[in-house]
Amino acid sequence: MIREVFMPALSSTMTEGKIVSWVKSAGDKVEKGETVVVVESDKADMDVESFYEGYLAIIIVPAGEVAPVGAAIALVAETEAEIAEAQKQGSGAPAAAAPAPVAAAPAPVAATASVGLQQNVSRQNGRSVVSPRARKLAKEFKVDLNSIKGSGPNGRIVAEDVEAAAGKAQPVPVQQPVTVPAAPAPAAAKPAPAPIPAVALSGNRVPMNALQNAVVRNMEASLSVPCFRVGYTITTDNLDKLYKQIKSKGVTMTAMLAKAVAVTLQKHPLLNACYVESGIQHRADINVAVAVAMDGGGLITPVLQNADRLDIYSLSRSWKDLVDRARAKQLKPDEYSTGTFTLSNLGMYGVDKFDAILPPNQGSILAIGSSRPQVVANEEGLMGVKRQMQVNITCDHRIIYGADAASFLQDLAKLIETNPQSLTL
Repeated sequence: MIREVFMPALSSTMTEGKIVSWVKSAGDKVEKGETVVVVESDKADMDVESFYEGYLAIIIVPAGEVAPVGAAIALVAETEAEIAEAQKQGSGAPAAAAPAPVAAAPAPVAATASVGLQQNVSRQNGRSVVSPRARKLAKEFKVDLNSIKGSGPNGRIVAEDVEAAAGKAQPVPVQQPVTVPAAPAPAAAKPAPAPIPAVALSGNRVPMNALQNAVVRNMEASLSVPCFRVGYTITTDNLDKLYKQIKSKGVTMTAMLAKAVAVTLQKHPLLNACYVESGIQHRADINVAVAVAMDGGGLITPVLQNADRLDIYSLSRSWKDLVDRARAKQLKPDEYSTGTFTLSNLGMYGVDKFDAILPPNQGSILAIGSSRPQVVANEEGLMGVKRQMQVNITCDHRIIYGADAASFLQDLAKLIETNPQSLTL
């Protein structure tokens, strides 16, 4: 029997996928549950395994090329004797629908169950946990993965580990953690992150990657939603003071802001809801998504699930893990697709204020600017200097009104300005 390997649907928004690498070559034996191909979805690179035994007879879509979801990307022969027949079939016109598909993968969250191929992000059957990029480099550099100790999350072998083993590693100072107490950059003067270098050269046309195309689709869908925006100025002196006190315990400002928003959303559930056909979908959980820029273009929104229920230290650890795995393209679908409210923070770039575009299936997104010293007058007319930041919330006007957004921002400011210590409880 000859079966087609289909391009799997790895997310609800995925319409096509790119072959990152073939783990198996034409003619190789394929065992049940063995990784065959690494596919780039619109959010992550995912290893895909086979439920069937046989031989990978012919690869129809080579590494680096794109195929629509459901298209045949390879043929698997059940026996060696059928390999030649499969190769003949695959080298001609695209094969007709096969009776038993071999390629499908688990879809995110509430998607239907899949058959054929299944996603395998983390191995637990005795084999090494290896990122798709690291596996590809190991094959190129002829490096034995069994001889490498992974430095990624949960001991995962990442590309840098393979490059180091092959003697091709290059230092990347920007990504190295600061371990010396007397580092030249003091905590009070946070340097802006280095801007992501442009990939395209002047005059060249560079195609978008899968993640960038996903952003395009989401933004186009968002522009059909009637939105309004409300701005607010928040004094951050007390929040900044608390941050300096607990920063050494691994707490991040992102986690503090996410926690503050989540706690405030408890009082304003409408801001955590979304519009559905002729109705309002209220959410049982408060899942705060935070936009993260990706190397190579595009952005992803890792989700801090149940952010209102987690303590600030657990929330910070979760955020670090999510960011590390997001940039390694290792997030699971429910870790980037289940947000109920989104934060977009450009304050670290020195941005004063900006407006954010509402994500699909959410009612609100909060844009956060930089906290800066400002000369302000109190009610008695006395002048002083306070640190303040501008925030702007974008809301779906079908379910949320101006007074709702203003009340939310007022309570958020009150929490940050007068009682930020409650975030550590």
